[in-house]
Amino acid sequence: MSGESDLRKLLSAMRPELNDGLYVFCTIPGDTDPEALAGLTPVASILEPEGLTLVLGQEEADEAGFPYEYTAGWITLRVHSSLDAVGLTAAFATELGVHGLSCNVIAGYHHDHLFVAADRAAEAVAVLEALAARSAEG
Repeated sequence: MSGESDLRKLLSAMRPELNDGLYVFCTIPGDTDPEALAGLTPVASILEPEGLTLVLGQEEADEAGFPYEYTAGWITLRVHSSLDAVGLTAAFATELGVHGLSCNVIAGYHHDHLFVAADRAAEAVAVLEALAARSAEG
């Protein structure tokens, strides 16, 4: 199933959904004992020259003893966006920015996932829903 690439359709069908829980970004140095990572269930990971970044549920990071600086709410845009769609990230990031909301975006094969400050996550969903409604109107 291929994803949607028409920007207006993407925006009007975003259906932002706030996932349960709190999420954190942890950086794991390259010399970390692999045993320390056993059994973890990260939402996402990316390997950078400085180390491995894991996005974990806050409770899981706390149990593993991993430090973090940022606690986020996780919003999934339920529209199936094409990986080569143009403008979606720019549109929602701009709208969130107008409201003073930062977001960290991770694209999965089917959906975009936004990590926003935990204490403003419900507000971010409302901003995205308003953008979707405006986009549906024309």
